[in-house]
Amino acid sequence: MVGTLDPRGGPARAHHIAVSATMIARIWRGATAARDVDAYLAYLDRTGVAECRATPGNLGVMVLRRPLGQETEFLFISYWDSEDSIRVFAGDDIARARFFAEDDTYLTQRDEVVAHYEVERHELRVER
Repeated sequence: MVGTLDPRGGPARAHHIAVSATMIARIWRGATAARDVDAYLAYLDRTGVAECRATPGNLGVMVLRRPLGQETEFLFISYWDSEDSIRVFAGDDIARARFFAEDDTYLTQRDEVVAHYEVERHELRVER
């Protein structure tokens, strides 16, 4: 596992993984009203994160956020071992974003397409 915190409260050990060109990052962007951030994150955990993690070939998920005035922008980055694995999650057209039933309740902006990148390096050091 990359960058886990030590549950005993001490500094975490740094974890490094070697990445081959077969690791693919799938990146999507959306935004919510600032007041909906916590509810959206809980919803995202139950939907997008859970579905990605349950899909064979998913190597992990990262959710980034930044406040932008009255909105908060999110980047959802999922890591995959192949385009075939992404198809299991996203359907045949892997460039199209996948949405869930209550997304319209939270999202004020959303990209309809996603970007895919080959991951060349992935290192994460988490320390306290």
